[in-house]
Amino acid sequence: MNKYLKYLIFFTTLFLLTSCFSNFLSDGAPKIFKKTFSRDAIPRKEPLSEYGNGDEKGYYEVRGKRYRVLSSAGNYKERGIASWYGTKFHGRLTSNREIYNIYAMTAAHKSLPLPTYVKVTNTNNKKTVVVRVNDRGPFVDDRIIDLSYAAALKLDMVKNGTAPVIVETISEKNTSFIVSDNIQNNSFVQVGAFDEEENAYNYLELLKKNRFNSAFVKKEYNWMKPLTPSYLVQIGPIQNAKDYDKILSNLKKIGVYQTTLIQQ
Repeated sequence: MNKYLKYLIFFTTLFLLTSCFSNFLSDGAPKIFKKTFSRDAIPRKEPLSEYGNGDEKGYYEVRGKRYRVLSSAGNYKERGIASWYGTKFHGRLTSNREIYNIYAMTAAHKSLPLPTYVKVTNTNNKKTVVVRVNDRGPFVDDRIIDLSYAAALKLDMVKNGTAPVIVETISEKNTSFIVSDNIQNNSFVQVGAFDEEENAYNYLELLKKNRFNSAFVKKEYNWMKPLTPSYLVQIGPIQNAKDYDKILSNLKKIGVYQTTLIQQ
């Protein structure tokens, strides 16, 4: 082989490996911080996700190791170490094929069914969050849950990277206080986010036809794509928890299950 060709292959390979390694290390907090904390996830009944819950027996494999998804999340409670994941994964698909958003109150867990709502308590400072588990991980032996940046920020564990926590599932009986604490006059239900304006307005038209008269499209820019707007489809404002429950119930009737409570 030509000597110069060998050098070219060597340095090209070295560059690619260095790039991959740099990407591996590039996870972290956003350069632009939000001034306010994200609101806790609000638990509600949801069907099991089509993706991310293993095979017919609940098994899945990562890096040659098999894991099993619990048949039920009921009464789950565990102590262990929590970590968090950030900008490297922002905008990528989660295990149940939703889009990971560092500002959403979500988490990754190895064995809880997707989705599951859990309360996470930082035992160092007693701070708590409620998150929606929609991803798999962390695949590190001494860690039990991987939190979004937003959740880690509320638990005051961003700087340290990890924290001792208690993770426990939330039953339907103890969700009312969470809803009441999160609903404010500037609350909205977000039902979609689109890159194409036309798609957002098509979705809005569908909602209007189904009597969601307070639905609208909001144009928004974010730090990941400062020159390209996103078109958010939202319903609101919401006045109280009863109003919120009614909107969710009516959305389910037309097949809309994935929503986010937004504070503006």
